[in-house]
Amino acid sequence: MKRELLHLDINSQTGSNMPLASMRIGTIIHNIEMRPGQGGKLVRAAGTSAKIMKEPTAEICVIKLPSGAEKIIDARCRATVGVVSNASHGAKKLTKAGHSRWLGRRPVVRGVAMNPVDHPHGGGEGRSKSSGSFGRVSQTPWGKPTKSGYKTGPLKRKK
Repeated sequence: MKRELLHLDINSQTGSNMPLASMRIGTIIHNIEMRPGQGGKLVRAAGTSAKIMKEPTAEICVIKLPSGAEKIIDARCRATVGVVSNASHGAKKLTKAGHSRWLGRRPVVRGVAMNPVDHPHGGGEGRSKSSGSFGRVSQTPWGKPTKSGYKTGPLKRKK
């Protein structure tokens, strides 16, 4: 038994973190870097894993992500062998509204449930549509259109 343990490849053990170039084809991995030395960015959610699809060459490695997409990554990037723990995280039921608040999630109130002073969709008698009789488009609380690719957030800083 001890002899077998001596011959186990230390690199292929679950939890080992190493460059993709030193891993074999078919290895299940998570916490993958996108650029060498940047830190893990991909496949970090509970219960997820990726797979090395082609033998890592000197420069690139092809990885199959949980979404099914294949991504080419630099072989010098590091990843951790194995699957992220706590796979049943998504199956957990929240028992009450307070449970959601403990997790830092704030309530979401629809615009049509508000008054006209609070939201462009607010007001009206009974359950009225957000567009009303004027045919207005879906809007943010500040009156900006939300659909058709319209940018609603702060613009990205140019480098």
